[in-house]
Amino acid sequence: MAKKSAIEKNKRRRKLVEQYAVKREELKAIARDSSRQPEERFAARMKLAKLPRNSSKIRVRNRCEITGRPRAYYRKFRMSRIALRELGSTGRIPGLVKSSW
Repeated sequence: MAKKSAIEKNKRRRKLVEQYAVKREELKAIARDSSRQPEERFAARMKLAKLPRNSSKIRVRNRCEITGRPRAYYRKFRMSRIALRELGSTGRIPGLVKSSW
């Protein structure tokens, strides 16, 4: 089980990403637009830099919903390989069949 503080920090980051997503996308579009004045593009970059760092999507870490484990994460199931194997073996994940040969 991951530290509670790490799990909570990641939740706060997700909330910030959601909160600033529209504003961040607008500023990025202005900064990328080559038809605008260089001063305007630079101003957009400066505003973008003033936003909280944790509002960037790249700062969110994919973590297992059950254990909080940050590694060996399956996006399709939103859990780690360990939790996936345990639940799959007990038949709690619909459509997932344990393979044996």
